[in-house]
Amino acid sequence: MIVQPFAFFQLGKGTYLRSAPSAVFDFEKGEYNIPFGIGIGKVVKINNTVYNLFVEPQFSVASKGMYQPQFQLYTAINMQFLKPKKK
Repeated sequence: MIVQPFAFFQLGKGTYLRSAPSAVFDFEKGEYNIPFGIGIGKVVKINNTVYNLFVEPQFSVASKGMYQPQFQLYTAINMQFLKPKKK
């Protein structure tokens, strides 16, 4: 099972704080990883493309099992391509 609570807080001018860690539970093996993360993102429009970029460090607050990460760096770039306006 994966649980992903999320929270976003707008700072203005396209900048926002975010938290969207994914907690993973393996009930068959009894393993789990529960991270906490807080990051920052920025939304900008350049020409006809909207870019959403963010970085969110995540630290494990509770984990059990082999190969569970203690630190993760969650990053992404999302692009939305807008139709040009007709003149």
